[in-house]
Amino acid sequence: MRNLNNVPEVISEAKSIGHPINFKWTKKKIDQLLDPIEGNDALESVLMQINHKASVGLTAALLEWIYWRFTGYTKFTEDTQKRIEALWCSINDREQTNPLLFDCDLDIPANGSVNGALWIALMNVRMVDVKYRKGSYLLQSELVGLALLARHVTPKKKIFDKWFDNTIIELIRLYPCQYSYDNLDESDEAIYDSSNEPVLCREFFFDAAFKYSVEASENAIHNFIDNLDIKANPFLDFSRKAS
Repeated sequence: MRNLNNVPEVISEAKSIGHPINFKWTKKKIDQLLDPIEGNDALESVLMQINHKASVGLTAALLEWIYWRFTGYTKFTEDTQKRIEALWCSINDREQTNPLLFDCDLDIPANGSVNGALWIALMNVRMVDVKYRKGSYLLQSELVGLALLARHVTPKKKIFDKWFDNTIIELIRLYPCQYSYDNLDESDEAIYDSSNEPVLCREFFFDAAFKYSVEASENAIHNFIDNLDIKANPFLDFSRKAS
């Protein structure tokens, strides 16, 4: 799985490629996805049990579900692919990636079942990127809306649910959150350093044959990066010295 041209088997099984855009896209659904924390306490609690690099990896994987769902329906998927690539690179070394800037004025409405859904996805990804770069202790809660959106647009939701549940179980086991939320300093000044957390790779999420180890994960993510067209991706800057 050295590049994003290979469709993950589970995404194909979920009928996410080429399926008619027939999911509901009402004002109520848009509002729920724009403000997803209320009523989703259980999901938020689960996500808070994984560490920062796991959160960024899950962000990349969830965005890939959405990316394949809308491939062929909008021209914006090429830009989305570059953002997915940048997320994986940021897990390896975020200093060699640029901020995932997106609609800085937030002036594009989320209507339209394709571009509107993609707008919400990229907005969520942008917030994960901001908090990851800042070292925010409350990074994981930004994933709630993205997870709900990926599930909502997936035709075969049972397949998505099984993938998501199994993924979360393994993330909690192998990439647990390194701090407690009890008496947590929630000020903007509180900074968590995730640089020593182990990396994880795309195979962890999408390759059933992948045998996890720290070394295997490092080799896989380096192979992924080595196969990227660095110059074609504005979110990558490998001229910076690796940290």
